[in-house]
Amino acid sequence: MNHRYQGLREHIRDADLLLMRATSWFGRLLTKTGRSSYSHAGMAAWWKGRLMCLETLQFRGGRAVLLSNVAGRWPGCIDVYGVEPRNLQFNPTAAVAEMIAITGRPYGWRSLLCVSLVHLPVVRLFTRAATDDQVNGSLPFCSQAVSRAYRAGGLDPVPNLADGFTEPGDLARSPVFRKRFTL
Repeated sequence: MNHRYQGLREHIRDADLLLMRATSWFGRLLTKTGRSSYSHAGMAAWWKGRLMCLETLQFRGGRAVLLSNVAGRWPGCIDVYGVEPRNLQFNPTAAVAEMIAITGRPYGWRSLLCVSLVHLPVVRLFTRAATDDQVNGSLPFCSQAVSRAYRAGGLDPVPNLADGFTEPGDLARSPVFRKRFTL
């Protein structure tokens, strides 16, 4: 069991942002294109006294897993961010409900391909990231799902960038969140 997790578990709130650092070659590739040290995003949620990680993962799709299992497998790789206190219009229950709605759904490979294209050297000369949140596609990848969930809760974590183009690093740089601690 991750002892750091045990000590911090009670301080994690519904709808806290979970950003994970890369632990695989694919994750490291994502960090290079995404301009940050984060390769994955999820959301914390309490369910009947159990602390869950709500996420959408490659080859698995949307799921809810015990955060203790995730923290135990990747100790020191998960940063917990909270919504800034000044954002009083935020509804964490609505954000969590939106993340729960993606569980059991396939992973958004097509959405990930679209966001990846804007990073290619030649392609980026002729394209740009979408800014309209209505053009998000149906099946999300991790940070797209999280961004969509925060908007459902009343906050746009990355204004002027569509959820479908939001990457984990964009969430980390957002003024909506403040890093609280590392698990």
